[in-house]
Amino acid sequence: MWHELMTTDPDAAARFYPAVTGWKVQTWEHNPAYRLWTMGGAPMAGLMALPDHSRRMGTPPAWLSYVGVPDVDATVRQATSLGARTYAGPQDIPVGRFAVLADPQGATFGLYKPSQQPVRGNDAAIGDFSWHELATTDYKAAWAFYRALFGWEPRESIDMGPDGTYWEFGLAGRDETIGGMYNKPPALPAARWLAYVKVPSADTAARTAQRSGGRVVSGPMDVPGGGRIAQCVDPQGAVIAVHAVAVAVKPAARPAGKRKAPRAKAKKAAKKAAPNRKAKRAKRAR
Repeated sequence: MWHELMTTDPDAAARFYPAVTGWKVQTWEHNPAYRLWTMGGAPMAGLMALPDHSRRMGTPPAWLSYVGVPDVDATVRQATSLGARTYAGPQDIPVGRFAVLADPQGATFGLYKPSQQPVRGNDAAIGDFSWHELATTDYKAAWAFYRALFGWEPRESIDMGPDGTYWEFGLAGRDETIGGMYNKPPALPAARWLAYVKVPSADTAARTAQRSGGRVVSGPMDVPGGGRIAQCVDPQGAVIAVHAVAVAVKPAARPAGKRKAPRAKAKKAAKKAAPNRKAKRAKRAR
C-alpha cells in the first residue's frame, strides 16, 4: 500500500510528522512540489499541497491510503459496478498508475500499481504503516464490497459490547492481519479510513504530537494483542494514529540469599493466587 497526505501547509506537516514518527523528508525527484517521507532511506509516504479545487470544495486535509492492484483500470470498473464512485480516474505518474475512489458508504481510498514492485517484509518495522482501520456506516456492506474487490480474508471478529463488532481482515494467502472495520460512532461525521504508523512508544509519540501543535483525540491506550495506540490530529486537521507493540520484559534474576521458610512461601503463593479485583476487561480501541 501507499499513503499520501494532502494538506494546506506542507511545510508545517514536514516538521510535525518527523518529530512524531521519526521519518525524514526529501523532495521527490520527479516533481519538486511532491515530497517523500522516508525511514532508513526507504520511502514511507508522500506529502503534497491540497489541490485548489479541493480547497474550494471545502475538502479538509487528510491522509489517503492506496491499495496495490495488478490492474488499476479493471479494478476501477469492478469497483464502480459494486457501487463505488470515482473521484480521480486512472492516470499515469512517473512511478506507476493510480486512481482515487469512494466506497459505497463514502470512505475515500486509492488504487495504485507501481512500475516496480516494492520489496517489503511481512512484519511492519518502525516507521511503517502497521494497521488500517475503516469506520463506516455499515461494516457488513463495506466488508462485502472490499472482499469482492480485493479478495481480503476475514480474520477475528471482536464483540465490543455497546460499540458493536470489530471485524479484522488480512490479505488472501497470507497469515498476518492488516486492519479492521467497524460501524462508526455518531460523533464521527463521515466514513473514513485511518492509518496507523508503528512507533517505538505510543505514549512518547502522543506527547510529541501535542508539543508540536497537534491534538490527541484517543489514547494512549492498550489494545488486545499487547499493543498500545493513540489517535492524533495534526496542526492542519488531518487524522493519524500511532501503534506500538509491547515488548516482553524478562523478570530480573533474584539474587541468591537465605531461603524463605515454607510458611512464608505458602503465604506468598496464596497472595498471588487471590483474584485481582482491580483488573478490567481490555476494550477494543482500534
